[in-house]
Amino acid sequence: MSEKIAVLGAGSWGSILASVLDENGHDVRLWSYNPDQVEELNTKHTNSRYIKDFTYSPSLVAYSDLEQALADVDAILFVVPTKAIRSVAGKVATILAAKHLQPQIIHASKGIEQKTYKRLSQVLAEEIPVANRKAVSVISGPSHAEDVARKDITLVTAASESPDAAKYVQKLFMTPYFRVYTNSDVIGVEIGAALKNIIALGTGALNGLGYGDNAKAALMTRGLAEISRLGTSFGADPMTFIGLSGVGDIIVTGTSSNSRNWRAGDELGRGEKLDDVIDHMGMVIEGLATTKAAYELSQERGVSMPITKAIYQVIYEGKDIRQAISDLMQREGRSEF
Repeated sequence: MSEKIAVLGAGSWGSILASVLDENGHDVRLWSYNPDQVEELNTKHTNSRYIKDFTYSPSLVAYSDLEQALADVDAILFVVPTKAIRSVAGKVATILAAKHLQPQIIHASKGIEQKTYKRLSQVLAEEIPVANRKAVSVISGPSHAEDVARKDITLVTAASESPDAAKYVQKLFMTPYFRVYTNSDVIGVEIGAALKNIIALGTGALNGLGYGDNAKAALMTRGLAEISRLGTSFGADPMTFIGLSGVGDIIVTGTSSNSRNWRAGDELGRGEKLDDVIDHMGMVIEGLATTKAAYELSQERGVSMPITKAIYQVIYEGKDIRQAISDLMQREGRSEF
């Protein structure tokens, strides 16, 4: 099965997913809004700002023209930052309507839209009319681009309300080192994917403060409980959160310096100012915006999320990190379950 696939977003994750698809024999068009990045990819076959010491196949072609990238595609994979999903999807919808195309829609971004609190599959479904698309799917799981680039064993989930669409995504990506499972719980997969970035900020901060493995394990475990509570309030399957896009993603993001959210938390724990952390990170720190969305959602829905609240207070209200930890630890005792 060789498909024409447009990958929108040439950051670390988007470009490496494009590379996997290219390796699988698909006709892949990698789109970036940055002409300089496109030129580097097409001439040097590198993406130095995002992935160091990796050479892409010459058969992977990058585009700065969105209409060219979308020509006659069978599928579109969105890997742009959460804040750009709606605007890019709107432009895509206009082109698809003009060209009378109806591709599969997939996304591999991780976040919740600000103000609307909508999941990214909801945003894509709103912006791209049914007449110009097939099903909407999401691919997610414990997967650092750097590890996939060196063909480390990686397992992810392809989720869609359409079983056929999930199987389609599975077939697109499966390789001897990149294994894909299917799932019908889009709500759980997307919420797990987004909210694990909050927990990564927290474990990074603990590391920066000098805390050990016990504290980090505690934060990841109780953080997962919070994510599950919020997710099930929307109808997610609780089992999803002990799967790849739940506990799996929390482990990889909450323990690795490859995670920009972990690195941001680590720097905050070491006393760096938030604005300075954002300035020199060089890439979007999705967990910052997701913390705000998740906290506001928890308040709106009456879901207890004390860790999320504490991280929100540190980021948006300037609360001292050590005081936030102390307040969490000294809350009234309760049953674990």
